[in-house]
Amino acid sequence: MDKLKKALSGDDVDEEQGIMAQVVDASTLSWSTRIKGFIICFILGFAFSILGSACMAIPGKGFILFGIFYTLGNITALASTMFLMGPCNQCQKMFAPTRFFATIAVLGFLALTLCAAFWVMEKIGLVILFCILQFLSMTWYSLSYIPYARNAVVKFFQSCIS
Repeated sequence: MDKLKKALSGDDVDEEQGIMAQVVDASTLSWSTRIKGFIICFILGFAFSILGSACMAIPGKGFILFGIFYTLGNITALASTMFLMGPCNQCQKMFAPTRFFATIAVLGFLALTLCAAFWVMEKIGLVILFCILQFLSMTWYSLSYIPYARNAVVKFFQSCIS
C-alpha cells in the first residue's frame, strides 16, 4: 500500500535500496509495539529494583545481591526508553553535550557497582556507596531531560547552604 501511495504521489523511489535502508524498513516497530516494549522493560526494571531491595534482608551477601539487582533494574529501565526513541536516537541524546558527563557518570557507576558486587565481594560498603552514587547520577541524568530542572536543583541546594 505504501508503494502504491508513493507511486501515485510521484515519490516513487528506485527499488534498489541499500542494505541498511532495507534493514531499517524491516525492523521498524509500530507505535503500539514500542509502547508495549517500553512498559514491559520499565516494569521489569522496577521489579529488579524491588527484588534487590528485598535481597537486603538476606544475611551475609544480601547487599551484594541488592547491588546487582538494583543495577540490573536501572539498566533495564534505561533500555526501556530505547523503545520510545529508538537505539540510535537514544544514544545521540545520551551523549549530547548537555548530558555527556551525566551519561558517563551513570554508565561508570553502573559498571563500578557490578564490579564491586562480583569481584570485591567482601566490600559491602563499596557496593552500597556505588549504588548511592548510581542513584544520584541517574537522577542528575534524568533531570537533564526536563527544561531548567538542573538549574532549579542547583539553586535549591545553594539556598539551603546559604
